[in-house]
Amino acid sequence: MDEQTARRDLLRICQLMYERSYVVSSDGNVSVLLEDGRVLATPTMTCKGRMTEDLLAITDLEGRSLNGSRASSELAMHLLIYRERPDVKAPLAEYGTPSTEELTNAMRPLVKHHNALLMANHGAVAYGSDLWQAFDRLETLEHTAKIAILSRALGGSRNLPPDAIEKLINVREAAGYLDEGARCQACGYLHETNLACPSGERPAARSSSYSSANGAGKVSLTREELVELLSQASRLND
Repeated sequence: MDEQTARRDLLRICQLMYERSYVVSSDGNVSVLLEDGRVLATPTMTCKGRMTEDLLAITDLEGRSLNGSRASSELAMHLLIYRERPDVKAPLAEYGTPSTEELTNAMRPLVKHHNALLMANHGAVAYGSDLWQAFDRLETLEHTAKIAILSRALGGSRNLPPDAIEKLINVREAAGYLDEGARCQACGYLHETNLACPSGERPAARSSSYSSANGAGKVSLTREELVELLSQASRLND
């Protein structure tokens, strides 16, 4: 991707993240690795919904500014992803505390096998071969999280049987959507199938803090809680 196209796409994606309430104010960061090895990134302390092209930061792969504009402290997380995943050219990160060495160290073993991560008490990060693939993965993560919250509030989701899980993984790989290297993204389910994780480790069985069996439990809601759940559900397809 040439720099001008990258600038245009980055600004558009920042606007979409802001409009869809994935981020607010100066939350969130977006970057793209340019063909010449420079990194184009969102600047620190800037609202994604009001960002202009002249504000964008350009750094080297060590995070040093090349144009005088200061990138967010979260850039260290993006640079780790670029180092660990040569196929990745564009990460997006949602709001969180400033980047620390502890955070990047915790991410390091996961980045190679996953295309999106949820970081405890921090936020989410998604990455891909270009800006739009990274955005699509973030959008999918957000949508799935909303569904999970609603299903758990309503008594829990119904789990697929092991053979159905294996079929879905095989279909995904046969279609070229993700390869075997991405099986770790389903590690919580692989123990129920005959598929192996490329990390070489057999995943442990999933655990749950919910007592209802396969979504068959009973849940009680106040009128106000039900109205809020229905309101959230109506926005899932917005």
